[in-house]
Amino acid sequence: MWESVALTLAGTAGNNIGKVLQKKGTHILPPLSLKLKVVKAYAFNQLWISGFLMDMCGAALMLTALSQAPVSVVQPIAGCGLAILCVFSHFYLKEVMNGLDWVAITLAGLGTIGVGVGGEEQKVDQIPLLNIPWLVLSVVILFVLLNTWLHMYKKQRREQELTGPEVIEEIIYGLESGILFGISSVISKMGFVMSEMGFPKLVVPAAISCSVCCSAIGFVYQTRGLKHGRAIVVSTCTSVASIVSGVVAGMIALDEHLPKAPTARFFLLLGWFFIITGVILLVSSTRLIARLPRPVQKFLKSNMERTHSIRRPGSARGKDPIPTTTIHTSSLHLLTSPTKEKA
Repeated sequence: MWESVALTLAGTAGNNIGKVLQKKGTHILPPLSLKLKVVKAYAFNQLWISGFLMDMCGAALMLTALSQAPVSVVQPIAGCGLAILCVFSHFYLKEVMNGLDWVAITLAGLGTIGVGVGGEEQKVDQIPLLNIPWLVLSVVILFVLLNTWLHMYKKQRREQELTGPEVIEEIIYGLESGILFGISSVISKMGFVMSEMGFPKLVVPAAISCSVCCSAIGFVYQTRGLKHGRAIVVSTCTSVASIVSGVVAGMIALDEHLPKAPTARFFLLLGWFFIITGVILLVSSTRLIARLPRPVQKFLKSNMERTHSIRRPGSARGKDPIPTTTIHTSSLHLLTSPTKEKA
């Protein structure tokens, strides 16, 4: 089990850090296209190609973890990718982090340990095939309801000429993308389980292909939410929905279950809670601190953040002669999509 936990952490770290390196490399590259000159520019850009390779290696490690451990273990730990990315951004990109960020990272780390302690290997003798149509039907009905709600909400906003953050739209797109990401993991796991049960070996690449399609559609929904909404709301809903949907779908489609031992069950549930809480704190720490009393804000803000505020452009020291790129921790894991955060 701990081997699967380590593989998942390494995989999600590769995915998230790889995407940041790719984003950083594209700053001096033209928009990606199939033109030979553009393809060569990307292929010979060391930063971008390093990020791409890390992303691919991370995906391979995640698939390896899914082949060895239940989705109820892999999917929640994958949610810790944001915490790993924040630590990376702090030391590599010199990103400013406050006290609440470190609390969130600690919670995510404790949650990972809890999942590792409480998780147990589960041998699936047969897949409850009768549950799969019900799961698919439930997901379809849920998407129909969410999109109907979204359509009615947009219509109401147009009629009333409302302005401001489109909260419902942000939540719906975040939930839809998270559900697709969670289902994607379950489909990959089903391929490995069916292969072990004696099905043709082609079932694994077929399942992985379906999983990739689900993830691609999920990124489309996520991009829509980020284009018209705030990253803080969309990313929170996406992360939480991904964890919850992956666990629930794994229990329905793969007959996964909670550990029978009370202690193991307690640690697993506590780990889930800590990871979800840590993810929510990471993406909302800046907003939460802004609502706290001033003494508490000063206590939570690090010395590095205060130094950064003194040296920001427009201060007495003037602008830094070397332009730098600052990427906020609340949206680092979403950099592959064009974002426009509203106030």
